Amino acid sequence: MNKKWQIYEVDTEETSRIAEKYKINKLLASIIVNRKIKDEEIEIFLHPTRQNFHDSFLMPDMNIAVERIIKAIENGEKTIIYGDYDVDGITSITVLKSFLEDRGLHVDSYIPNRLEEGYGLNKPAIEKIAQENYTLMITVDTGISGIEEIEYANSLGIETIVTDHHEVGDELPKALAVVDAKRKDNQYPCRDLAGVGVVFKLIQALRKKIRIRRKRILKILRHCVCWNNIRYSSIS
Repeated sequence: MNKKWQIYEVDTEETSRIAEKYKINKLLASIIVNRKIKDEEIEIFLHPTRQNFHDSFLMPDMNIAVERIIKAIENGEKTIIYGDYDVDGITSITVLKSFLEDRGLHVDSYIPNRLEEGYGLNKPAIEKIAQENYTLMITVDTGISGIEEIEYANSLGIETIVTDHHEVGDELPKALAVVDAKRKDNQYPCRDLAGVGVVFKLIQALRKKIRIRRKRILKILRHCVCWNNIRYSSIS
């Protein structure tokens, strides 16, 4: 199939203005101009802070995914991350694995063989995962089209969380959670995240929920300590 590249014409005047005003090189300035980023948004684009991020929980099924992963962390559950062999897939695996292991959950990963298995989920891989007694599988950069494969995982007792960025078909896989900004019911403002971008939003959501839980636990512990002190004082 023949493809025709369409390249933006460079607005040299506007590019020079942006480059000079924000003290950046012309390549970056041309990207800003081509993306039609407005002046009031350029500073955020160049120097974002945590406050500038969109709410991760605007993605469909994000809360379900977060709660299930926290349960796995608390129970030390046998968990595996399944991702493709391309750059996006490997980056997604690395980032999520690093985060979860920092939280005390040892996770393994599965990357299909490029020549023998190709892209995406496949039943022999899922059968192998089941034989090794994994009970939770998190897909990254893949899974949205794995209708039959996830049904098969369900039948083998594996719960699956799908995180993906590819277009959604007529049917969603029957996973525990399907986190994909291209779903029709998505409310997250940006639909064009890479697979690792979706993983990043999942990590943000996990950090937020874990932090809230820890604050609640500390609050409960403080109340318990305070109550015990009162009881001890009244008895003595």
